[in-house]
Amino acid sequence: MTTSEASGRLVIRGHLISDDRSIEDGAVAFDGDRIAFAGPAAEFAEQPDAGSYAGVDVPAGSLLLPGLVDLHCHGAAGGDFPSADPEAVRRAVDFLHRAGTTTLLASLVSAAPDAMLEAADTLAALAEDGLIEGIHAEGPFLAAARCGAQDPSFLTDPDPDFVDELVAVARGQLRTMTYAPELPDADGLVEQLAQHGVIPSIGHTDADAETTAASLRLAREELASAGFDGFTERPTVTHLYNAMTPPHHRRPGSVTASLEAAATGGAVVELIADGHHLDPATVRAVFALVGAGAIALVTDSMAATGLPDGDYRLGPADVVVRDGQARLGADGRLAGGTATLLEVLRSTVDAGVPLAEALVSATSVPATVLGLADEVGALHVGFRADLLVLSPDLRLRAVYRRGVELGA
Repeated sequence: MTTSEASGRLVIRGHLISDDRSIEDGAVAFDGDRIAFAGPAAEFAEQPDAGSYAGVDVPAGSLLLPGLVDLHCHGAAGGDFPSADPEAVRRAVDFLHRAGTTTLLASLVSAAPDAMLEAADTLAALAEDGLIEGIHAEGPFLAAARCGAQDPSFLTDPDPDFVDELVAVARGQLRTMTYAPELPDADGLVEQLAQHGVIPSIGHTDADAETTAASLRLAREELASAGFDGFTERPTVTHLYNAMTPPHHRRPGSVTASLEAAATGGAVVELIADGHHLDPATVRAVFALVGAGAIALVTDSMAATGLPDGDYRLGPADVVVRDGQARLGADGRLAGGTATLLEVLRSTVDAGVPLAEALVSATSVPATVLGLADEVGALHVGFRADLLVLSPDLRLRAVYRRGVELGA
């Protein structure tokens, strides 16, 4: 449905949870595709025009949460974002919206240059239609030693000409790019990305702590001086721990440097807290160490998300999904996730992170990264009318995107 289909006035009552607010008897009112009220139900009843809003019946005890924001996903429902198949990628986006991820970046993987450009062109059209918020390029400037599910034959050193071409084909919709900071002229890449309004994201790296820390500092400096209105000044770290040099007490590596940067306001770290990519104790520890405000929960979801076990594709790679785990058919390495962001949120809470903290990392933090802190990621007057209605155990009851209820 398009924004123009969001018409009329609706009000929904329930336990409102958003950023630092928890209101047991809360109300969220929509006027078209915008939030007209979000606060105590008693205050809404006192509004002069309260009677013009149609009430929506939801089960007692329902939670009202902002729509979720995912910075890193490769597909769902059989659709593979790197495939450049317009029908399949639209099907994937529709599934993710209905599953509660109302704002998302569509992620590419490292592939042949022509394939990446073709996929970027397809995804740019979805961004122009308002279905996605932009594109994330995971590669191709990654370390072969930490390639993960990325095909090492497509990895290369930073290439300014290819970056310019990708930015042009994406028509201003390229938002983030994952890179390894130890590669030749990675500093030049960081500067180039910031100049184009693209957020550098360290990942798939074999760098030591010093190289990682220096690159994060440079990225922050370049983002701060880029001059883009509402632009984040914090670079990100792509799926912390996964495909990175692990911490060691004498060789701290990229993970330790990334944690320090996040704890001191210099970076936002992604966590795939799906129960497969990270142990729950690791998720809990990262929240305790750096705080929810420096964490973006992500899915790294691929085409199998929402579907049964079987054989799938992730860009050019064959992937086998068994017991909900996606692994490369060739060697069994993890190859993306199969959880939705709501399922990641639930897993994070199950790991012992308070819901209010986990929610910040699935909503307002990624919204801020995208420069959308005044648009999505919270329930406030004037924000986009994106809302989840959940059961007390975080099961989905209803999704509203831009004021329109999405069917199951």
